[in-house]
Amino acid sequence: MAREIDNPTALARAIDELLPEPPALLGLGEPTHGIKEFPLLRNELLAHLATRGWRSIALETDFFAASIVDDHVNGAPTNLDTVLATGFSHGFGNVPGNRELVEWLRAHNADRTEQDRIRFYGFDAPTEFAAAPSPRHFLTTVHDYLPAALRPESAAAITALTGDDSDWSNPAAMYDAAKSIGNSDKARALRIVADDLASALRRAAPDLRAKAPDSYDHAVAHARTALGLLRYHAAMAAEASDRIGTLPGLRAEMMVDNLLAIIAREQQRGPTLVFAHNTHLRRTNAGAGALVALTLGPRYVFVATDANPHSEPGTLQHVLAEATARRALLLTTDLPTETRAGDPILPGHLPLTPADAQGADAVVFIADTDGKRHQYW
Repeated sequence: MAREIDNPTALARAIDELLPEPPALLGLGEPTHGIKEFPLLRNELLAHLATRGWRSIALETDFFAASIVDDHVNGAPTNLDTVLATGFSHGFGNVPGNRELVEWLRAHNADRTEQDRIRFYGFDAPTEFAAAPSPRHFLTTVHDYLPAALRPESAAAITALTGDDSDWSNPAAMYDAAKSIGNSDKARALRIVADDLASALRRAAPDLRAKAPDSYDHAVAHARTALGLLRYHAAMAAEASDRIGTLPGLRAEMMVDNLLAIIAREQQRGPTLVFAHNTHLRRTNAGAGALVALTLGPRYVFVATDANPHSEPGTLQHVLAEATARRALLLTTDLPTETRAGDPILPGHLPLTPADAQGADAVVFIADTDGKRHQYW
């Protein structure tokens, strides 16, 4: 049965029925980036969830850059345009709805205690569409954090092994394995360095984390990212025919490590809302949602979204469109499985398949959209 959610009150009622008890993580997906209705739905949802104890939101943006946004929404005297340009990766600071989100969070947090403020996180790897950065910064951050007596001998070679950062971030490496240095002798040696640093951190955790938990967690995030980036670069250098198909899985692995770290940090304050492309949050096809569900089980709830009011009969989108003239939430148990996915409404739109829908707990379908994408990059 479709629940019309064409206003904030109706959305709140539908979500409260879907979530009688709050999960640890609520995922809200979108079928493509840049269509304003999906981020605006997210903003509307967060405003309601804040009244139910949600105290954090995580977006598909760089885990580290997002700290710029978090500082701003917690009162830092930073310029909003600068925050949008530097605190979001992938150009997402230009996506309609993200400026409004940052403005709302800053206003919401202004008169609240630290415990009651909503924190802003990114959970993505520090990669872009056709490039990945050098691991140098992440390795040196861990090296410099560790007391001198705990620094592994292998870490003394970080500068010599990393070389020129531009050699790592060469966009051509994404499409031509020969252009990547990810499988060079120096890159393989760096993977040992990264492992040694991560091991040193783990062994020192009882002492270092007790003294300064935030600083320790910051170093751990850099250590796991260095390892993830080195795996990612190695995959870019591989000659295997499925090298491009491997990269999203490695990115998903970094995403889920970041998400689990966010949840661990926020578990005492409240649940987290995560917003990203449906493909990252679904429980199928080994995306981040599938991986995080292995740990969280039923404490992870995923609501997928889609749009296409003019799809053909026999498609899932046609079934969804018949349920609403504006916007509706439907439980996946109420959806037919004998359908197929409709056509995209624009390049980059990935319509929900029946399998995708069954990998979610509910689907929000938006019928009253013009389907136009804002050019955010």
